[in-house]
Amino acid sequence: MDYIQAILIAIVEGLTEYLPVSSTAHMIFTSSFFGIQEDDFVKLFQVSIQFGAILAVVVLYWRKFFDFSKLSFYVKLACAVIPALVLGKLFDDKIEAVLGDPIPIAIVLILGGIVLLFIDGRFNHPTVAHEEDITIKKAVTIGFWQCLAMMPGTSRSAASIIGGMQQGLTRETAAEFSFFLAVPTMLAVTTYSLFLKTYEASQLKGYELLTQSTDNLKMFLVGNIVAFIVAVIAIKFFIGIIKKYGFKPWGYYRIVAGVALLIYFSLNR
Repeated sequence: MDYIQAILIAIVEGLTEYLPVSSTAHMIFTSSFFGIQEDDFVKLFQVSIQFGAILAVVVLYWRKFFDFSKLSFYVKLACAVIPALVLGKLFDDKIEAVLGDPIPIAIVLILGGIVLLFIDGRFNHPTVAHEEDITIKKAVTIGFWQCLAMMPGTSRSAASIIGGMQQGLTRETAAEFSFFLAVPTMLAVTTYSLFLKTYEASQLKGYELLTQSTDNLKMFLVGNIVAFIVAVIAIKFFIGIIKKYGFKPWGYYRIVAGVALLIYFSLNR
């Protein structure tokens, strides 16, 4: 992977991490389309640049994240992230196995798009308009919904937003809580990938792969900066779209993109 390819993947990550379209699927498809060899460093890079996307939420919502007078906010996030931490650890190997084949991921992209087309009509009587009104029970339930994103192509954002709306949250509140929940979730995933996970081909930890060469470390830094800048723009854009149009535009996008990718990868197997 060269610097141009690293920047392309980082742009894709920043654009799609908080949208209900599956950032993992888009990064896998981008890598495949541009012929990027998926070695241990590329796998690590695709996960570690989520750190830049994490910072985008923290910066945009800094008043919320650094308001230490509201302990309940941190308690809710801690409780909501537990299901993903436990199930993610249990099914890590199985998830890695599925990531190698883009065909099922494209199919899940299509199915998720169909679901999004019906979400606005299904959960159209919200009762929770503010984060302060989300109970611990609702937060944990949303956390379990988020676990659906362990199936590549599902979208962490879509799963947690749908979970929020199922729990009575408005579209905007569900989207914002999904952003908040992404911070501890992706921070845990990034930390695990960098410091705890041993990569199969090289038998190195993530941080050892990063420091293996100056180029690896530079690409990591550039990727996170690009992902941060693009994610800031994407978050603002997404909130405006769901306020005006709901989730149907993203549903149509997933279906069109999924069909196109399914055809492309079926013809190029």
